[in-house]
Amino acid sequence: MQVLKGIDLSVKKGEVISIVGASGAGKTTFLQIAGTLGKPDNGRVIINGTDYRTLGDKELARFRNKNIGFVFQFHHLLPEFTAFENICIPAYIARLPVDVAEGKAMKLIKFLGLDDRAGHKPKELSGGEQQRVAVARALINDPAVILADEPSGNLDSKNKNELHRLFFSLRDKFGQTIVIVTHDPELAGMADRCLTMHDGKIVDEKIR
Repeated sequence: MQVLKGIDLSVKKGEVISIVGASGAGKTTFLQIAGTLGKPDNGRVIINGTDYRTLGDKELARFRNKNIGFVFQFHHLLPEFTAFENICIPAYIARLPVDVAEGKAMKLIKFLGLDDRAGHKPKELSGGEQQRVAVARALINDPAVILADEPSGNLDSKNKNELHRLFFSLRDKFGQTIVIVTHDPELAGMADRCLTMHDGKIVDEKIR
């Protein structure tokens, strides 16, 4: 079954893109392929100048770790580790020196207002705090792009609004490129471009 049909999309550095559409439109499949979690049957996916379809499994894992940050609806934090440790894990996997990894983690913790929560485990954090930890984890390796799948779908309105503003402060402060799949019209409308998908195709584009 063909899920995506003729997708042709370029995203500029520092751009925030939202993707909307009904369930089954192909949004999550698109995000999985863009995030190297699934390979397309044909075509090319170029991230930071590299077509990842040319990479072997080990090379692809390293490429994903370095170039792509993921933020999901459910934070997927490891419950046995503190917020600080969860943020550090991708940097450890990338084999950054421990002092460099931990220094970057502390800068992100301060930027995200989590200074007094760094030593707490996920079960001791609020939903909004958990999601900010997940954002910091996605950022620690300075990825080329952050891919977010319904990132505020599990948050109350206050934490949802804070997370929405955070994505744009990340773009303004770090020049971060972000692609967000969302059903939230407020978040979708804040993006530089809002793309609508239907039956595996991009059928509309609105520029803010």
